[in-house]
Amino acid sequence: MKNRIDCFIPYAGEAQIKQTLEGLKAFESVGSIYILASEGISGNTYAGCPVIKIDSLRSTEAIKSIASNAKADYTLIYTKQTVLALGYFALERMVRIAEDSGSGMVYADHYKLCGTDRKNAPVADYQQGSLRDDFDFGSVMLYNTEALKKAVQRMDVDYLYAGLYDLRLKVAQSEALVHINEYLYTEIEEDLRKSGEKMFDYVDPRNRAVQIEMEKACTEHLKVVGGYLAPQFKSIAFDSGDFEYEASVIIPVRNRIRTIEDAINSVLKQKTTFAFNLIVIDNHSTDGTTEAIRKYAGDSRLVHILPERGDLGIGGCWNQGVHHPACGKFAVQLDSDDLYKNENTLQTMVDAFYEQNCAMVVGTYEMTDFNLNTIPPGVIDHKEWTPDNGRNNALRINGLGAPRAFYTPVLRDIKVPNTSYGEDYALGLAISRQYQIGRVYDVVYLCRRWDDNSDASLDIVKQNNHNTYKDRIRTWELQARIALNRKNK
Repeated sequence: MKNRIDCFIPYAGEAQIKQTLEGLKAFESVGSIYILASEGISGNTYAGCPVIKIDSLRSTEAIKSIASNAKADYTLIYTKQTVLALGYFALERMVRIAEDSGSGMVYADHYKLCGTDRKNAPVADYQQGSLRDDFDFGSVMLYNTEALKKAVQRMDVDYLYAGLYDLRLKVAQSEALVHINEYLYTEIEEDLRKSGEKMFDYVDPRNRAVQIEMEKACTEHLKVVGGYLAPQFKSIAFDSGDFEYEASVIIPVRNRIRTIEDAINSVLKQKTTFAFNLIVIDNHSTDGTTEAIRKYAGDSRLVHILPERGDLGIGGCWNQGVHHPACGKFAVQLDSDDLYKNENTLQTMVDAFYEQNCAMVVGTYEMTDFNLNTIPPGVIDHKEWTPDNGRNNALRINGLGAPRAFYTPVLRDIKVPNTSYGEDYALGLAISRQYQIGRVYDVVYLCRRWDDNSDASLDIVKQNNHNTYKDRIRTWELQARIALNRKNK
């Protein structure tokens, strides 16, 4: 198994590159090793290895340079600028799985070294709907060189940030991307933030230029695979059903004694030109939340539901609220941790339905700590959304924003998945298949981040489970859109 792999390694300093090269050269399966450098190396070779000058590893130019230099059967791309430590016979194992599976690329579980602590870092299986650009393959990807070169030949847009993403999408159009459920290498972990701090990176306004490129690459991919939807939407007359209330705020809650009254009060102080109510689905709370809600029983606008069922997630609670006879024409979300920005939020959200003729409206929120002090990244406005392409880009990103509001007849028809994660995202994808989603770009919502948030600090297994579920939602939706396009041809 000699000289089967050409390796492409980023340069980040003498110590990093020296140790990584020593590790690679110990494998007889390794052929040529190329060093990818944007700075720090003046010559054309380093330690006997050719140097390829690049602007960024994630640029189209860098990917094309890799493809033009790759000659071996397989091409290894390492994406981190830290020392890579490969496991015993790791590369031989990756080549064998690549050959046995006939895949276009293989990637593996690995370890992360956090200081002196080595932790397991399993990754998720790739599927048709794994379209998010931050899908975690780990830092070592072994491509079939022929598949890589064929994909690069179809890369006709020069990206600065989306080149590596574009490569993966194009390979996946005709080849399998295979996950090896074995721990084959160790990488150094530099990002030690909690999961709840990382999850909003993709909507950080500082990353907007990156997001624009990623959207373009994803949209082109959807056109190739038949999942792209043109900007043609069903119109809504808003005359279905007989509703006593124009709007209902829906709050599912379980054990939020510290925050539930703040949420309730932020609703009851709303100023509107229409009648509204508040439906609280109290999902078997045991910490005093139920008693706190009962303090507002004198306000006829509050509907307090105590479900008989014991198997309801957040989505199931939403179904209970939406299908209640007191639910209004529009159902507006408020999480039990959060608050409306001011007394005009509900009016603003409802007005958007009529102004934009949409079945769902998504607002803009501000990240705060428990005491409502603004925290990074601050305002989350999803301004990358466009009326024409938002529903296509929605297949790439991991969420649509908050607060979310729905035209109740449509929501009753689709129904909310009975889960406690991703149910809102699934709704957004399903609704956007046929209807326009409206946007409100003024801040109307305060999203509290604190230790009791369900996603504040998840272990890697839980994060993978969440991401896999959202990838599955995307897979189902992509399949539905492909079938719809075939039907409409």
